[in-house]
Amino acid sequence: MILVDSSVWVAYFNGAETLATKKLDGLLGLQPICTGDLIIAEVLQGFRQDQDYQAAKTLLCSLPVYPMLGVTLSLKSAENFRILRKQGITIRKTIDTMIATFCI
Repeated sequence: MILVDSSVWVAYFNGAETLATKKLDGLLGLQPICTGDLIIAEVLQGFRQDQDYQAAKTLLCSLPVYPMLGVTLSLKSAENFRILRKQGITIRKTIDTMIATFCI
């Protein structure tokens, strides 16, 4: 099962041709792709046009969707964020740490 991150979906829906979007396009329908509730929220909030929003929502919701947080993963995400910060690594967005912690 491959979980595709928000940044790849955003680039994909914007029509960007990157290595990641080409890989995603090749995997859709051939490999099991999943997403998470946090990823859906992060991706869909950026759409301005209702038609584009609905198309993306339909695609994303057709995939297996995993709940990504909860108390246990919230705590672990905070721990991971702190560990990285102590190592001098600053994560731009908290949600990135949450998604990474879910994947781990």
